[in-house]
Amino acid sequence: MRSVMAPQGDAPATDSASRTLVLGIDGARRIVQCGPNARAVLGRAPEDLIGRPATDLVGDEAKAELEALLEANDQERSGVMSVLRGDQGASALVTVQPMIGTGPDAAPAALLFIRVELPPSERYQDPALMRRALMDDQLTRFGASLDLDQSARGLVEVVVPHYCNAASVLVLESLVAADEVHTETGSAVLRRIAVTSDDGNPAWTSTFPVGEVLVFPEGTPYRQVMETARPVHLRHIPLDEATEIGRLWRRGPAGELLSGVSMVLLPMIARDTLLGFIACTRVPGFRKFDAYDVEIGMEFASRAAIVIDNARLFSRERATALALQRSLLPMRLSAPSSVEVRHRYLPGSKLVEVGGDWYESIALPGARVALIVGDVAGHGVRAAVTMGRLRTALHTLANLELPPADALHVMHELMIELGEQEPHFATCVYAVYDATTGTIEIASAGHLPPLLAGPTGDNEYLQVPPAPPLGVAGGAAIESREFTVEDGSLFVIYTDGLVENRGRDIDDGLARLQKIFGPDSVDRPMEDLAKATLAGVYADQHRDDIAVLIARLRRLPEDRYASWTLPADPAAVRRARGLVRSRLQEWGLEELDYTTELLASELITNALRYAPGPIQLRLLLERTLVCEVLDRSAALPRLRRAEDDDENGRGLLVVSQLAHRWGTRRTAAGKVVWCEQIVPGIDPDASEQVPAWPEETWPGESHHRG
Repeated sequence: MRSVMAPQGDAPATDSASRTLVLGIDGARRIVQCGPNARAVLGRAPEDLIGRPATDLVGDEAKAELEALLEANDQERSGVMSVLRGDQGASALVTVQPMIGTGPDAAPAALLFIRVELPPSERYQDPALMRRALMDDQLTRFGASLDLDQSARGLVEVVVPHYCNAASVLVLESLVAADEVHTETGSAVLRRIAVTSDDGNPAWTSTFPVGEVLVFPEGTPYRQVMETARPVHLRHIPLDEATEIGRLWRRGPAGELLSGVSMVLLPMIARDTLLGFIACTRVPGFRKFDAYDVEIGMEFASRAAIVIDNARLFSRERATALALQRSLLPMRLSAPSSVEVRHRYLPGSKLVEVGGDWYESIALPGARVALIVGDVAGHGVRAAVTMGRLRTALHTLANLELPPADALHVMHELMIELGEQEPHFATCVYAVYDATTGTIEIASAGHLPPLLAGPTGDNEYLQVPPAPPLGVAGGAAIESREFTVEDGSLFVIYTDGLVENRGRDIDDGLARLQKIFGPDSVDRPMEDLAKATLAGVYADQHRDDIAVLIARLRRLPEDRYASWTLPADPAAVRRARGLVRSRLQEWGLEELDYTTELLASELITNALRYAPGPIQLRLLLERTLVCEVLDRSAALPRLRRAEDDDENGRGLLVVSQLAHRWGTRRTAAGKVVWCEQIVPGIDPDASEQVPAWPEETWPGESHHRG
């Protein structure tokens, strides 16, 4: 009784460029079974092969190689060798698959697959084989991608070699560029997005280069397919017609390549819109296209058009979302001259979509800077819009100089209000560094801890009082904590996409970040550190969007600021004038003497009138000249226009007229009233430009760059 037998693994796949013969081999390595197509593959009848040794199938030079394949009785093996096909040899892929049997007389012991490449004259003969190769798994494989370029490359790799020898894909430039207004006439501008051939001739890619944008001339078949939106079948292009095409196109090599070929141009139409066409060519020596080939090709082109259209729509929607997100992110980062700031922003991968991460570096009066990173939960346009709202609100609160904890509390109330329309929550870390005192005040709402790396090489994650994310009701109140920072320390804040992904635990990500800012980071350029934070994340197809802000915190040099404590006495005004005059002379700013003395006297007079106790006067020379008066009253002054008979109320009006900017902020002991003047020869708005966006971070981005 013969046992039930099954081959290990599947039979080798076949394609339109080859024919496969299946043979059964017994334990003595003789042929005991033979497929009915032996004559078509090897030119010999099946009965002539039964009982012969398997090594009779190959020439003498390949017998040892075939013996080695047959000796492997436990696993599948393959090799390329010359088999005997009639009186001639033919190159073939030979695969041996052992059989699994349950009986001692199990036969055959192995299956031998011989795949012989067809001669050019016999290729593309079987329509059923072509249809299966084009329509089945291949279309599903390249159709799974939403990347326009990748989909087009997969398309031509299916068409060649199953349908033709050379192929290229051209689409309307207006559609590729995400422009809804487009034309389907013959004069439309097209872009070639993929080209390939199976003969290894580099002339195809050099004559028809990928990425070229062109308009086909009248009188060419390419113009005809765009004008009619119907397939163009040129069974044979003689030399004179090919030469004429090259002349009209002003591309001589095109005429040489097309001479003697058979060509079909297949229009791609989706949703009643002509997207472009597929140019398919069979070179001389191969079977020419016929009407049935055109029918098969159009069936493939109609399905391919859906794939291309889906990729185009996804690319355009992602471009819109990213354009919105980029417009909501800051164009500049500002900071005091002693603080160096770098940032990195990387949108999520094509599998994750646009996110809601953002960052800010805002220079504040008094040589201070607000450093902010936040992350809105979720992805897509809604997350980006919410991010824009929060960023705008927080930027306003920073300019109002609210302390970090107070600013995040206001943001929390805003998120609660926004959540009434659509639930949202966000995490945020907000820090304010004072370059005159070397202190940094930090508040966090559900965000990951900031990293502080000292100038000696030690680093640590700062422990900030915990609070729930913005928009989450209940939980602890938002509080801040102040740290003293060594001069030259690195301060790093980031979103969770940097330290967490599907293949890495967050603790490992935090340890990696801590290692980047180790002892060797003290003297490294900021740009190198910024690049190092994103090293290895670009290839992650499931990454979240990432925002990183790195600041090297240095104190303002002592000779750039001065502070004096004055008694609550009217004589303090006169003394303040003298102190200001002397300091400005040291700084070489005598031309600002009169204005600065007047501003200082107005601010001190206002403090003497409304605040108890001593008064502190500060001058800071940074990108601007800042005059600050600190008192012990929490009441903030308000600018108003005094009537003609009022005896007071004109001081702040004078300040607002003479100063470039002025403002107030509360402190733990009272308040600060400050004013700012432009220093001749110094740009007050000097700041870091946002660096270029990373290349090719989302599918189709290359098509949307200006």
